[in-house]
Amino acid sequence: MSLESEGMQLRNSSSLSDPSSTSRPGPLHGVVVVSLEQAVAAPFATRQLADLGARVIKVERPGAGDLARGYDTTVKGLASHFVWLNRGKESVAIDVKTAEGAEILRQLVDRADVLVQNLAPGAAARLGIGADELAKTRPDLITCDISGYGSGGPYSAKKAYDLLIQCETGLVSITGTDETPSKVGLSIADVATGMYAYSGMLTALLRKEQTGQGANLEISMLEALGEWMGYPLLYTMYGGTAPARTGASHATIAPYGPFTVADGTVINLGLQNEREWENFCTVVLEQPELREDPRFSSNYRRVENRDQLDRIISSVFSELSVEEAVARLERAPIAYAEQRTMSSFATHPQLEARKRWAPVSTPAGEIQALIPPVTFDGETPSLLPVPDLGEHTEAVLQWLNTTRI
Repeated sequence: MSLESEGMQLRNSSSLSDPSSTSRPGPLHGVVVVSLEQAVAAPFATRQLADLGARVIKVERPGAGDLARGYDTTVKGLASHFVWLNRGKESVAIDVKTAEGAEILRQLVDRADVLVQNLAPGAAARLGIGADELAKTRPDLITCDISGYGSGGPYSAKKAYDLLIQCETGLVSITGTDETPSKVGLSIADVATGMYAYSGMLTALLRKEQTGQGANLEISMLEALGEWMGYPLLYTMYGGTAPARTGASHATIAPYGPFTVADGTVINLGLQNEREWENFCTVVLEQPELREDPRFSSNYRRVENRDQLDRIISSVFSELSVEEAVARLERAPIAYAEQRTMSSFATHPQLEARKRWAPVSTPAGEIQALIPPVTFDGETPSLLPVPDLGEHTEAVLQWLNTTRI
């Protein structure tokens, strides 16, 4: 066995000796992740590793911690973003800019299988944990660097926040109504980046299991959300025009979008082909003659004449109750959905029927959280508590056999 392989075994065995790891079932049990993370993208990636049983040690600034801790106080006095993104992690509060803190960080990295950071450009290298340097001393280590624009290029040093990336990728330009460009109502650039970081780390862990080789991963928000922009990008590059902003409707399919029934409930329709269009005319609208109307004889023509078509559909739906509209749509059958609020999504009958809610402990008490969406046969997600700032500093220092600073 090589010294490198032997070192890997020692690091993994030391993580298994930690008492808290015995309560961490899951396919990533025994994997140690050290993360210097802020806000959304990196915490989203590492939380999913924690849900799968990895030991995630979150390094935070003493006194303040992850800036997401201060976003709001809506979850029993805690920030909704932080509660969502940080369950199952161990919070270690150290000042990594001091000599003592830097030494503790070095020891943590030496014990880690994975190092994640979304610090300001160049900060990781200044702390001695840059990917290039670690590749020389820890070839088995997986590093994951998350940034706004990636290393190199004229934008590499720019600050990047979710809205700014939505703007830079053109997402805002195709979202909203014809009159008003809009951002997406959640941190979609951060979530996209976190998902690619998560899948990249899983891939690197698989390769490490097979070869013993680590990896230097780099994920930028611009490129992550840019990948999700593939359809409108190709549509624009080769079609000559960008998809139109159409509110809740679809830019290139009709009818596809919201219609209001008699009691004010909004039902969104989704038609995909000509067979469904014919059934929709006959069964839902009860106007079979529309099937042959030249204005609506193909999807392309329906999009061209969307305003006229929407008026016809709205006139029918405005006379129907929810029950009548749903009965016709089911009979056709046509895909549809109720336009729910966040409150009504929280009581969604499908989530209740599938038992998709579970309790999670927080420093402010127990809350209900959605179970991770991938159902893993034979495995149960950890769903361990959300940590208070510095809650695990003492235990982790003892694990490192280091005196408290």
